[in-house]
Amino acid sequence: MTVKAYVAIGANLGDARETVERAIADLAALPDTRLMARSSLYRTAPVDATGPDFINAVVTLETALDPHALLTELHRLEAVAGRQRPYRNAPRTLDLDLLRHGDVAVQTESLTLPHPRMNERAFVLLPLAEVAPEQVTREQIALVADQRIERL
Repeated sequence: MTVKAYVAIGANLGDARETVERAIADLAALPDTRLMARSSLYRTAPVDATGPDFINAVVTLETALDPHALLTELHRLEAVAGRQRPYRNAPRTLDLDLLRHGDVAVQTESLTLPHPRMNERAFVLLPLAEVAPEQVTREQIALVADQRIERL
């Protein structure tokens, strides 16, 4: 049995655009997973973070992986891309956030679904609205209208 999962992708170190494109290809190659849709790329200012602008996107996956198995794969891809976590919200070579996994609601030490801060971030909501408009309301978009974001 498969479900739709939504993953936010971001990078702001190195060749961020290439890193995001590579991550999209890597997500499409995950076991028991198929890439259903990908958003445009967006350039955004860091939110609650420092460093250069981010390149962001969101993908829709159809996957048979359970939420924890998918999260493990996301962390593996981050590690392969050289992600380090020296402090909270540090600049990053690659950030992969599991936004939703079907209709599952989870709250554990390692995973909270739906993603707890997704509705606070234009860099998540605008690309998510592009691939899954039913997942985002106009009211949610209005609440992040003051955040700088540019579709590439």
